[in-house]
Amino acid sequence: MPGLSGSVRSADGFPVEHAVLTVTDQQGRQVARSEADEAGRVTTDPLPRGSYTTVVTAAGYLPVARTAQVAYDGTGSIGEVPLTEAEAGVELPPAGPWTIDPAHSSLIVTARHLGIASVRARFTDLCGRIHVARPVERSSVRAQIDAAAIDTGNKMRDDHLRSPGFLDVAAYPSIEFGSTGLTRRGSSTWLLRGELPLHGQCREVELELRYGGYGPDPWGGSRVAFHAETQLRRDDFAINYNAMVRAGVAAVGTTVRVELDIEAVQGERLPEY
Repeated sequence: MPGLSGSVRSADGFPVEHAVLTVTDQQGRQVARSEADEAGRVTTDPLPRGSYTTVVTAAGYLPVARTAQVAYDGTGSIGEVPLTEAEAGVELPPAGPWTIDPAHSSLIVTARHLGIASVRARFTDLCGRIHVARPVERSSVRAQIDAAAIDTGNKMRDDHLRSPGFLDVAAYPSIEFGSTGLTRRGSSTWLLRGELPLHGQCREVELELRYGGYGPDPWGGSRVAFHAETQLRRDDFAINYNAMVRAGVAAVGTTVRVELDIEAVQGERLPEY
């Protein structure tokens, strides 16, 4: 039997997944906590009869406090709780397709080398499509990278990274990313989940996403900007070759940091400049 129950909605009427309901008694002690499911529903265990203070919070939204009554059978309702965005000044991009502009986007991968320095690699061929939806949590991303278009500033090193021991670009010429979910963290920050096939292995990855805003560009179009970061483990993608392992020295670190700065143009395709 449920205790206190209710539903959490955005101002547009969409469920707010991961909103948190906290329940305190008249002495200010927390007696229950519930996280909203994908439909925005919150439910606690049965509670003793009486009056309680409830607070609903969610990243990017203003908190809402209410008083709730629990009956003899331990149940009660907070009804439907509408949440208001915390920062109305952060305007989200219009819904619809946005095409990634490779000329104004970058993907940088940083790895530790010999345990004392960092090696930075840039992938110079990046394309894809962002579909902005309403609610924004239903948006999706698909991106493709030319694996051979890696540049560390050293041709010998680049050729080594293209070899079968690392990216194996002959067998896996492209690296593709497809999103599987988007969760709001703050007014302009999100957690983007997706699947990344790399070197014959497919893993789910999570990117910390920051929205930079949108606006007109000098060519008569509209642009949106994002910054995203994540960390990957080489071993997760069977990239475990190390030329110096027998000497007991780690030539390339086991984790790499990935940073993306993305500009996308509104529409199905890039304009002709």
